[in-house]
Amino acid sequence: MSNPPAHLRIAIYIPTYNAAHTLPVVLDRIPEDVKSRVEEIFIVDNASPDNTYLIGVGYKNERGMHNLNIYRNERNLGYGGSQKFAYRYAIEKGYDVAVMLHGDAQYAPEKIAYLLEPFEREEADMVFGSRIAGLPLKGGMPLHRYLGNKFLTAVENHVLDWNLSEYHSGFRVFSCAALKQVPFHLCSDDYHFDTEILVQFKLRGLRVVERPIPTHYGSERSYVNVWRYGVDILYVMSEYILHQRGIRKVEKFDIVEHPS
Repeated sequence: MSNPPAHLRIAIYIPTYNAAHTLPVVLDRIPEDVKSRVEEIFIVDNASPDNTYLIGVGYKNERGMHNLNIYRNERNLGYGGSQKFAYRYAIEKGYDVAVMLHGDAQYAPEKIAYLLEPFEREEADMVFGSRIAGLPLKGGMPLHRYLGNKFLTAVENHVLDWNLSEYHSGFRVFSCAALKQVPFHLCSDDYHFDTEILVQFKLRGLRVVERPIPTHYGSERSYVNVWRYGVDILYVMSEYILHQRGIRKVEKFDIVEHPS
């Protein structure tokens, strides 16, 4: 497997909430060659009531990781709100690529280099790891989550005239130059941020690449209300339809396609 090119300035962003037990595992599993090549790994603790922040600080000091930084939101900004902070941060720091790797160990850090490969070849503006393309039921994905994902994805593909295997994976890599081209600050602070930014990338004509990844569902606690999440996704699709038909302007989707 090839490594990301040296000329790319890469940051890994780890959103965390009550991840004191899993965060060290995630950090340990990031391959050493990736740790040495990325310019910064930054953890954003979303006001966890446990000691996630202190665990991160302790890990940094114990391992002497100069490129690991830990930030704590004084209040919970939401999953989408944390991403907004992180992508603004990555842009302000001048990074070329931002990797989002969850702190709950659901996604495999060993696959970071694999997801970076399309950026090596300058073939993508965003890459995400698809659990649905990677045998999710064998990885322990609950059946109701699998069926819900398949249903929502079918609706989204129909509405958007797209052909993605899923829209709901949180293992993502963004080009910061591409992030500058979309108003991601207008997206939700909640979990459906992930779908809204995908819609923005499609409207802008940016290149989205998906790659199959393994799925792991362990004892980690999920904070997603799957029923509310499903309703939120359907509402986003209705917003998109109304905007595209000129019935109601939706500012976050008021995006001009970039000429190819």
